Amino acid sequence: MQYRNIRLGAPGNVDEHDAFNTDVVLTEEEIRILGCLVEKEATTPDYYPLTMNAVLAACNQKSSREPIVSYDEDTVRDTLASLQETNLVHRIISSEGGRVQRFRHMFSQTFALIPEHAAVLCVLMLRGPQTPGEIRQRTGRIFPFESLADIEEALDALADRSKRPLVVKLARRPGTKESRYAHLLGGAVGEQIEETSFTAPPPAPTPGLSQRVETLEQQVAELRRELDQLRTDLGADS
Repeated sequence: MQYRNIRLGAPGNVDEHDAFNTDVVLTEEEIRILGCLVEKEATTPDYYPLTMNAVLAACNQKSSREPIVSYDEDTVRDTLASLQETNLVHRIISSEGGRVQRFRHMFSQTFALIPEHAAVLCVLMLRGPQTPGEIRQRTGRIFPFESLADIEEALDALADRSKRPLVVKLARRPGTKESRYAHLLGGAVGEQIEETSFTAPPPAPTPGLSQRVETLEQQVAELRRELDQLRTDLGADS
């Protein structure tokens, strides 16, 4: 089936310097919908572009999502409308007279993303901050990275974009070996501040010499009182 774009002027492939709307800050709902559209384009191409009901089901999916959400139709409809206003989503209809509206993302074009970069951002958008190893494991159906080094290269490129960094490396949590990465599509990441400002609690003060001597004297005095009482009791029994 052929589809007709009802929003004109859909952009083609652009480089980072030509990308538009790259200063837009997305809401959680917008991030979830865009992530779902990117994912489903790669994993279920026969059903893409998605109907609104398919978008709703993808958002509320209980697997490969964190956090799990429960959007209603009004939330999805309003969010799709806001994404159309920023040209991040296009609404299309069938050229064969169909009345069902479908939606496709313009995420990669808007932010000038090559496929591997879009794949990395997709899993971060759908599952939150992750380590490079987790990202590699979860991008397999979207883009087949050959090695962990390829993931790290993509993350570095997304973090070092001159026009707008799209990824940030979070400080390692205490007791963990790997750093995690988060996307910046919704603005600054609060967790980054919490993790980098972590300080160990101050050690308990060590008692001074005079305090330790005083404690020992009290213990000796108590022992003497117990000994005297024991002698008194033994004398009374005899």
